[in-house]
Amino acid sequence: MVEAKKVSESALVSTRWMFPSDANPAGNVFGGSIVRYVDEVAAAVAMRHARKNVVIASMDRMDFHTPVKIGDLIILKASVNYVGRTSMEIGVRVEAENLMTGEVRHAASAYATMVALDESGKPTEVPRLIPETEDEKRRYREGEARRNARLKAVKG
Repeated sequence: MVEAKKVSESALVSTRWMFPSDANPAGNVFGGSIVRYVDEVAAAVAMRHARKNVVIASMDRMDFHTPVKIGDLIILKASVNYVGRTSMEIGVRVEAENLMTGEVRHAASAYATMVALDESGKPTEVPRLIPETEDEKRRYREGEARRNARLKAVKG
């Protein structure tokens, strides 16, 4: 049996400064650039939790709330919300900070489902999750409900 881990043991906060290479000619950062950074931090959190290689299985609800501009610092706050046997839902909140004014905006949110792989590339068991705070417990329940909805949708 794989040991259980606390949410705090794998949570990460990552930052990136947005440059012209991330944006269109109007200065808006491409949604695809933000999706890439979300995928990267979600994978890092999942690997920290499982201590195994991981792949993304799905991304639910990539919602963009406000534009991100060239020069903004994006702050990606990511943690494990829920775990199944081999999969983990990672919640990622993206904030954009204007470094000149200090204004911080909620720019985007996403849920990424990552699957842990063994040495032969097959799905492998991951540690259970120990949600400690009321917020972590709520995110766990909501993650379980999203997983059940995904499974129901696949079964048709």
